[in-house]
Amino acid sequence: MDMSAPTDRLRMATARVAELLAGRAVEALDDRELVGLLSEITAARNALDVLAACAARVIDERSSRARGAAGLAQRQGHRTATELLQTLTGLPRREVIRSVKTGGDLLPAVGPDGEGSPAVSVVVTQDAGGAWLDRMSGALRDGVLGHAQFQAIRVGLGEPPVQRYPELDPDFLPRAWETAVERLIDEAPHLPVEELRASARIARDRLDPVGVTLRFEERFAARSFRSWIDGHGQRHGRFVFDDDAAAWVDAMLQAALRPRRGPRFVDADALVAETSDERSGEQVAYDTLMAVLRTGAAADPAQAFGDRQPGVRIVVEASALGTAESGSAGRGPAGGVPRLAADAGGATSVETAVRGVGHLEDGGGALPGGVVESYLCDAGAVPVTLGDAGRPLDVGRHQRLFTRAQRIAIAVRDGGCVGIGCRAPISQCEMHHIDHWAADRGRTDVDDGVPLCRNHHLGLHNRGEKIVRERDPVTGRDAYWLHAPPDPLTGEVRPRALLRSRSPRRFGAA
Repeated sequence: MDMSAPTDRLRMATARVAELLAGRAVEALDDRELVGLLSEITAARNALDVLAACAARVIDERSSRARGAAGLAQRQGHRTATELLQTLTGLPRREVIRSVKTGGDLLPAVGPDGEGSPAVSVVVTQDAGGAWLDRMSGALRDGVLGHAQFQAIRVGLGEPPVQRYPELDPDFLPRAWETAVERLIDEAPHLPVEELRASARIARDRLDPVGVTLRFEERFAARSFRSWIDGHGQRHGRFVFDDDAAAWVDAMLQAALRPRRGPRFVDADALVAETSDERSGEQVAYDTLMAVLRTGAAADPAQAFGDRQPGVRIVVEASALGTAESGSAGRGPAGGVPRLAADAGGATSVETAVRGVGHLEDGGGALPGGVVESYLCDAGAVPVTLGDAGRPLDVGRHQRLFTRAQRIAIAVRDGGCVGIGCRAPISQCEMHHIDHWAADRGRTDVDDGVPLCRNHHLGLHNRGEKIVRERDPVTGRDAYWLHAPPDPLTGEVRPRALLRSRSPRRFGAA
């Protein structure tokens, strides 16, 4: 692989760091210089990570079992390349293995070593059309992605499961993977690594609905609870949740602890002032779950959870729904295929069949069709219409607040707070009129509402910022942009910032 790109970036970034720090301490830098310093250090670190991953890949290959005692690690007195790399870098085993894997993506084939021994070429197996991986590797080499960002996309997205869909054109999934990679690379600078990894998993689940069921069943089989008492008499517990149970735990915590509400497991007169609550976040979560267990499922929702009973809301596209016809054969609930129900007289009734997957409204995690069907049987559905024509959810100026149906529609469209860098789920959001209802005579319409967490909502009003719906020059579609007022100190006009949807629907579906 040509090392000129990361080498040049390393040289330039290092030179700029040295220039910024020439004869000065870090604390002597002004704000602009300090931000620039950290940006250049990050660029240098990313370039070093690329070079380190390639070097780790070559060391791993030259220490392969096929070389025996002549391997590089063995000649250095180590049993494996991992041990040698840990000694050289001081990194934990997990980080070393991750670096070697990244090097395998950057250097799928390793040529001869520098000592004249025959080449041992190991090619990493890829799908037939590996342009998606080439695009990721190129972004890493060019500094568009950092090492952690590259790994987040690589692990979260996985590889196209071409063999799982023999009825499809073999090039269909690789092309879809490349499209998803392009979008994830575009979002990477605006998301923390954890959110980027979650977005990659959502993109994978949108393109691999059969895999959603397989992964759900694997995690369901791995569910467990273990309790033990340590030597000091303290009892510990460890949960491994399946996807459905995890969604319920999240829903309970969100309902009990969302902003401006607080726990509702005691009478209002007995509540301690919020400012005097010295519990940590983990302690509050623990107390909440214990209170749920004690209160029980039959508790009055108003007493236990404030004004909202916990529940799991799942978003399913209409194209994923169908009906089961008489005589159809079905698998179990996790199969997501049509099923029939027979009454006492032997007649059959048609049930809704979910052939695709559903996504949790909070977080966007995927659930297989069988699980969605079980919720449809038990809880029913709320239809939501989105599109350029009709807009039956718009209520104009006849109503000040967004209706329940509108809030659901906005949640489906945006998936959570659209504030820059925010990870707040939709259950913690308030609906903001982009044209203020009073001052701007704004309308209470879906297109004029965006979800913001309490922090971003207050900050937007306090800083005099405005959200505007404008055409995105890249996609040609309407998008929401944050316009900030001029800097009060310098008068500098800051560029607008794109507010990005977190909905799973931003990724294409198979």
